[in-house]
Amino acid sequence: MAMYGKIDEHKQQGLKKSQVARKLGINVKTVAKYWEMELEEYEGCILAGNRISKLDPYHQAILAWIKEYPDLSSAQVLAWIKERYNDLTQSERNVRRFVALLRKEHGIEKKAVPRDYQAVPELPAGQQMQVDFGEIRVKKASGGTIKLYVMAAVLAHSRYKCGVWSDKPLTTTMFLEMLERCLREIGIPRELVFDQDRLLAVSENFGDIIYTADFERFRRTMGFSVHLCRAKDPESKGKVEAVVKYVKNNFARHRVYSNLLVWNEEFKAWLGRTANAREHGIIKRVPAECFLTEKLSLRPVPHTNTCDVSVARTIRKDNTVIYKGNRYSLPLGTYRPGREVGTAEADGKLTLLLGGEVIATHQISSGRGQLIQNTNHMRDHSASIDALLKYVVALLDNSPGVAQFLTAVRHGKPRYIRDQLGLLERVIKNNSKEIVLKAITYCSERHLYSTTDCRDTVEYLTTKLEPLMDASMELPVEYRVKTEVRSITAYASLLRGVANE
Repeated sequence: MAMYGKIDEHKQQGLKKSQVARKLGINVKTVAKYWEMELEEYEGCILAGNRISKLDPYHQAILAWIKEYPDLSSAQVLAWIKERYNDLTQSERNVRRFVALLRKEHGIEKKAVPRDYQAVPELPAGQQMQVDFGEIRVKKASGGTIKLYVMAAVLAHSRYKCGVWSDKPLTTTMFLEMLERCLREIGIPRELVFDQDRLLAVSENFGDIIYTADFERFRRTMGFSVHLCRAKDPESKGKVEAVVKYVKNNFARHRVYSNLLVWNEEFKAWLGRTANAREHGIIKRVPAECFLTEKLSLRPVPHTNTCDVSVARTIRKDNTVIYKGNRYSLPLGTYRPGREVGTAEADGKLTLLLGGEVIATHQISSGRGQLIQNTNHMRDHSASIDALLKYVVALLDNSPGVAQFLTAVRHGKPRYIRDQLGLLERVIKNNSKEIVLKAITYCSERHLYSTTDCRDTVEYLTTKLEPLMDASMELPVEYRVKTEVRSITAYASLLRGVANE
């Protein structure tokens, strides 16, 4: 199918037969042979002659895909080839013909679901972005299925697409965070188009739309107008309706879910590789290329130090809030069941507010899945350790050398200092202070800075020396042996005898 596809591709570009022959380096008669040939006729040639196609290396894989998922589209087959084999050279036309041939050869039918759309007038650059929501159930890598929710957006002029997925039903807070991420990536158009949704509108009110308080604050700060579609109005939201369908069927359907972070990363890669990289069928331009021009007509997300853009977020039990995929710390004790804090982003910093007062400020991280924690939000372990150390020193009457010994223990074993001090406290309470002080002196002289060594020394001193001591620290009577003293004459006579020999 490769030669037929190349000839047909150049033919669609308006080249003549002789030009195609020169470009492909083949005889003009070969070009003429395929020039007026229909796909069905060429399929017969393929089956009869077993010609080689650029897609032949993926023959078994593609066949397995469409057998397992008969509703798989050729566009999604192309997307999977790009993703799984990193082959960006295939054209959709060739893939479509190859898949059609396989379906015919193996009797695999695809039941298309017809859907009607009305044409939507083209809009100038920077005028409009359409936003809508979708959901789909997919398989989990660990078994079973999970329902995922997507917010998809598309610029009406360039057809440039973006979006964010969630594994939980969307709330207003989640929706605004998703929308802000898209606006920061794309820019702010003059108008955003939404379907009627409880996340942003309380009531249609005969045309005088009443928005939720959070969305109205967000809208005013960002500075865009809103067009809220009436129910079942494909005329004004056709672009994004098609994008939601495209995202679900081409990206999500038959994809296996492992976790949300990986899913969104794969989605972003798919947008760059497929959704925004292929020529759009209506405008006949590549969205990513067209977006480079349209971006000049879009406004950046404003930097503000006000709280108008504040969006409420629920405080987690570990005194953190989730913001753009990262956890940001709050002061200890902030958490209460159901309590929320406001968030405001400005100049690369995240401000967290409670009751209108700033309680924390963080530098915003560009990563994902990180914990950003202020040191003053952490437990001050050093204060309690200092107090415990002083308490243990006081148990030994603040004797000289004890504090220095324990300081050295703390320096050598900082992670276990609480356990070390607790052990020494028990040793002091179960033994005489004199023995413990002797043990500390013994360990210090030999640089054994561990209370376990001190404990072992105490046990040794207790078993070896304590039975030899009475209350006055003198030896018991039975151990008071007097050494025999000889006169000098005994040694003199001994020396004389040695000399006579």
